[in-house]
Amino acid sequence: MPTPHDETDRPDGSVPGESRGISRKGLIKAALLTGAVPLVTGGGVAWARDRDHSATPARRPAGPLAPTPACHDGDEPTVPNIEGPYFKPNSPLRTNLVGSGMPGTPLTVSGYVFGRDCAPVSGALLDFWQADDNGAYDMTGFTLRGHQFSTAQGEFTLTTIMPGLYPGRTRHIHVKVQAPGQPILTTQLYFPGEPRNSTDAYYDVRLQMTVQQVGSGEQATFDFVLDVDGNTTPPPTDPPPGGSGTWAAGTAYRAGDQVTYDSVTYRCVQAHTSMTGWEPPNVPALWQRV
Repeated sequence: MPTPHDETDRPDGSVPGESRGISRKGLIKAALLTGAVPLVTGGGVAWARDRDHSATPARRPAGPLAPTPACHDGDEPTVPNIEGPYFKPNSPLRTNLVGSGMPGTPLTVSGYVFGRDCAPVSGALLDFWQADDNGAYDMTGFTLRGHQFSTAQGEFTLTTIMPGLYPGRTRHIHVKVQAPGQPILTTQLYFPGEPRNSTDAYYDVRLQMTVQQVGSGEQATFDFVLDVDGNTTPPPTDPPPGGSGTWAAGTAYRAGDQVTYDSVTYRCVQAHTSMTGWEPPNVPALWQRV
């Protein structure tokens, strides 16, 4: 979801947070970013989209966005958006989608995954896919496709390129976000100031990122709010005696844990909480056959 902007974006000149007070989520994010006390500026709190004011603005929204709801009694979840015809399962586990010699403008997308209660969601799966610089999707391999998991602080960072345009669509990035053991949110991220935003039937201003030009590239920020409570997953338990056990749904596994499934042994390569459909042979990104 887009996060609050500074007072220059507001038509009445009011300061974000002035009427509703400093939101709990803002305090959490500021503390996570600084490792100390929250950074409070102009009566508001520094959010992901405001983390680097030294960068040169590249594109700002044409008009004011609706302010993010204060997270005192729960926040509104990020809205879904169409999956489209180009999704492929089993993308590689990686945070950098840029291949050697790949053309395109460098882009970094970063932010946080929160629950309704404002708490960060750790271990959330984020699966990204997008068009290349020419507006084409790779349907034979996994170019510009990859998944990752949010950190213990709910943070994610994606290194990629600016997606190209193709007929009928504005510039966008696809993503699936899933808290451990919870439903999948399928949505898209959009760019401000794009001429096609006004003609794309799927464009949604609530899914618009903040984008700044930094050197020869772009930096974008966006925070997801899932329709779950944040950080409610119990911490992973120690491996069973002997380092092996039978795989079971609803179990918190950590990297290195070993399980058996259908008499085959697998080693966990990425911490997660298992769920039906994520059986070891079905998710090579999470389990490696031993």
